Amino acid sequence: IDRAAIVLRRPFPKKMKFVLALALAAPAVAFVGPAPAATPTAVKAVTDMEGITMPIGLFDPLGFSNGASTEALQWYREAEIKHGRVAMAGFLGFCAQSTPLVAGEHSLPFRLRGENSVFPTPPYRGFVADVSPQEQWDNIPTIGKFQILVFVGMLESYGEGAGDESYVHYTKGGMPGYYPPIVGKGGGQIGLNLYKPFDIFPEQDEAQKTRGRQVEINNGRLAMLGLFSLISEATVPGSVPALKDIIPPYDGNVMIPFSGDFSIFS
Repeated sequence: IDRAAIVLRRPFPKKMKFVLALALAAPAVAFVGPAPAATPTAVKAVTDMEGITMPIGLFDPLGFSNGASTEALQWYREAEIKHGRVAMAGFLGFCAQSTPLVAGEHSLPFRLRGENSVFPTPPYRGFVADVSPQEQWDNIPTIGKFQILVFVGMLESYGEGAGDESYVHYTKGGMPGYYPPIVGKGGGQIGLNLYKPFDIFPEQDEAQKTRGRQVEINNGRLAMLGLFSLISEATVPGSVPALKDIIPPYDGNVMIPFSGDFSIFS
């Protein structure tokens, strides 16, 4: 933790600025290239899908598209878009949580009833200042983690069209990545849509929308690489030379998010 505190308190070095610049840059080159032979129907469906960036073309080294139905291809695309969105949020969240503004001491005032003193209020019970993003998660109380899990589950169910009869599922002809309006969901407690919560941007034509979807797919692909580079460097120091001595080490397992709370095997 001492090492993490030293790393997190100092200003971002040039390497970290470079990593942030990559995350916020224009669309990355997609994971696309030659694909193994497939049935004519499958090839036509794959090559017609968005996300294939030239001049590389289609990239399917494991042959997932070989003979795949349109429903399966749409499911693959939905999974890629969803993972890309989570990775973009995760990468920027990791960077934000590594700054003194988030990881450092918090001085938000809190006044107790019946007293005249003002005390600093931690973001959550068990908060420890100047630790890595992974350790911040470990320090969140179990009930807080379950609240996050339930919230994400609600968003996932709404994204699959739960309770919306007009929603067309992406495996049934709908558009992968489309998130239906959720205003009024959750017993009327949700007052904003996840997509375009503030309708302040001008309407786009079809060409602009198509380009925007392509940009999102490519940026999501880059973010998945970026997030795993951060996790890899923290797990195996020196595994990502560009991040050496920037990302503090972490001896936990991010793939077992509740390992510090309980185990079904114990």
